[in-house]
Amino acid sequence: MKYIFTLCLLAATNFLSLAQETNKPTDARLAGIDTLLNKILKDQNVAGFSVAVIDGDQVIYSKGFGYRDVKNKKPVTANTLFAIGSSTKAFTAALLGTLQKEGKLSLDGNAVSYLPQLRFINDQMNNQITVRDLMTHRTGLSRYDMSWYIFNTSNRDSMINRVRYMEPNAGLREKWQYNNFMYLAQGMIAEKLTGKTWEQNIKERFFLPLEMKRSTTSLAEFKNDTDASLPYRKDGKGIKEMDYYNIDGMGPAGSINSSANDMANWLKLWISGGSYNDKDILSPEYIVDASSSQMVMNSGLPDTEKDIHTNNYGLGWMISSYRGHYKVQHGGNIDGFSASVSFYPTDGLGVVILTNQNSSQVPKIVQNSIADRLFQLKTIDWNDKALKATEKEAQTEEMVKKQANLKHVANTKPSHPLKDYALAFTNPGYGLIDISLKNDSLFAKMGNYNIWLKHYHYDVFDVQDVNKDGKPDTSASSLKVNFSTGIDGKIASLSGTFEPGMKSTVFTVSPKLVNLDLKTLDQYVGAYMMGKAKAKVSVRENILYVYVPEQPEYETVAMGDHTFKIKALDGYSLKFDIKGNKKAESLLFIQPNGSFKAIREGK
Repeated sequence: MKYIFTLCLLAATNFLSLAQETNKPTDARLAGIDTLLNKILKDQNVAGFSVAVIDGDQVIYSKGFGYRDVKNKKPVTANTLFAIGSSTKAFTAALLGTLQKEGKLSLDGNAVSYLPQLRFINDQMNNQITVRDLMTHRTGLSRYDMSWYIFNTSNRDSMINRVRYMEPNAGLREKWQYNNFMYLAQGMIAEKLTGKTWEQNIKERFFLPLEMKRSTTSLAEFKNDTDASLPYRKDGKGIKEMDYYNIDGMGPAGSINSSANDMANWLKLWISGGSYNDKDILSPEYIVDASSSQMVMNSGLPDTEKDIHTNNYGLGWMISSYRGHYKVQHGGNIDGFSASVSFYPTDGLGVVILTNQNSSQVPKIVQNSIADRLFQLKTIDWNDKALKATEKEAQTEEMVKKQANLKHVANTKPSHPLKDYALAFTNPGYGLIDISLKNDSLFAKMGNYNIWLKHYHYDVFDVQDVNKDGKPDTSASSLKVNFSTGIDGKIASLSGTFEPGMKSTVFTVSPKLVNLDLKTLDQYVGAYMMGKAKAKVSVRENILYVYVPEQPEYETVAMGDHTFKIKALDGYSLKFDIKGNKKAESLLFIQPNGSFKAIREGK
């Protein structure tokens, strides 16, 4: 008993010693790296980040820098959880790789046949788009990120239904265009073929066999973890905490949360050719397929660093070259977090960088700085390059703002009273924009966002965020919306450039549902005479119906101001003339070919 206990104690001591050693740059190639990474932490004004470096099947360095919780001075460790954003995509693609190995699908099979809920805007796309096309961002669809990011929902069926309204701006396999919806579709294909959720599949097929014990796909689990990072963004010369953003509906495209040490195990799998601890998890054929060029992202010549220019996409991975070394990588960004996960297949090396800074350059700076040392190249001051690039970007942004101001037409006003803009607008590929008038200002509920519509000129308004305190952000906005009228002179739609490089997205007026009680509805009930024709208005289950001889009975939707839209007929509505709490005196039938008045019978 004593002998066994002694062996266990020694084993535990040795394990702890090894775990501590990975926190030190014991590899001669990484000598002095701590000093550099601390300098990057300070210069880039970042709360914290963690790093893991893999050589073959060994973690040769892992460490945390800065804070996961700035206010309470809680440090980042190599086990701290961060959101990895789109670095999730390699997991989702690999999930389909395992299903192909099991004979449950072919990556070159028709995507719609595996997921009937997935429908594109035309039959040509439905019939020709393959699973591999989804994986390589070559369907012809642009990003459509505003659709899922602004009009967020946890309902995946609702989310995937929006694809059928998305217009392509390129031919199939003609152009590489990043699209998160295509990774949602892959996750849903896996759900349909396995009968398990995407979350269950990721856990069972990757997290458990790879001993990724810290990793999760749940934001709730992430937030409740005792070593989870808070999200931050730059705020002038300081940093500011952000809200977590739940994208579980779009989960297969980016909702994994993990640590540097856990992600190191993920990279060991890829460096080894598909196995982990002598257990086959991915086939060698899939590893080669996924980490090989499937689609050209963009063309170009080598930059000033005299590299080999490669900018392609594999299956959930980006393929490039770093100073002559073949590189497979995918970054990730979601509110308050940035990530970079990369490996060099022919060198057997991998690097993970996770940070709690929004849209951060830190992963790239650290990645390149470590690569220079691993490959024993003449080092480049990537930190200084990034600082100079940031300064230049700020100058460019200032110029863009000035140019935008030149386009502003002063001393104009909207064509209608502001109350006329307080309507609901919908687009089936996005969602609902509900506008209301408060204290002489227009505010909108746009998905999960509260928006202030600040008048710009004519019928154009700036879209401004409203913070938690209910105060609008008065800084310049890149998104503007333009209201348009119908032939009747009423506001009919709003449009804006929701997709960069695409034509404006149009949201049309939708009935703004108004709940009316039976007492109010009873004011409209009765018969109305228009010449010899009699129209009858009735109410059943709090819904107003209108009947016109020789036509079906029509259900209406209350829009307020004694107006009702005929649900089944576009452009047709009813407007009652009512004074005080009395019965309506007349009824106006508003139609595309004119308006027709009917007088209450027995008035």
